[in-house]
Amino acid sequence: MATHVKVIAALFIVCGAVLAAMAFFAPVILGLVAALVGQSGDPDASTATAILGLTGIAASMFFGVLALPYLLAGWGLWNFRPWARIVGIVLGAISLPQFPFGTLLGIYALVILFRKDTEALFQPVKTAD
Repeated sequence: MATHVKVIAALFIVCGAVLAAMAFFAPVILGLVAALVGQSGDPDASTATAILGLTGIAASMFFGVLALPYLLAGWGLWNFRPWARIVGIVLGAISLPQFPFGTLLGIYALVILFRKDTEALFQPVKTAD
């Protein structure tokens, strides 16, 4: 089961990295589009460029906020942190409606993370005093 948990961790890290890349590139792409619109000479171009700029900032913040839990859960699952199993279950459930890749990731994460032998991997190690 440890291998399956590591695979889920890697997939969460990849999802988080893709979302972080989208957070970086969304304002860049929308900024380029705003520059093209601004050069059109249309009287409404200044309004459109402002809207595109604000949309880029909003998209960047949205994707950045989405990337963080995936990256944290991936790191936590990779290191078998007890809290990461719960976060992984929540992210697996949230991923289900994102057809087709999110659905597959969500099903895989939920099936693996709900197993009893996987739960044992995340139990804190008790030391003898």
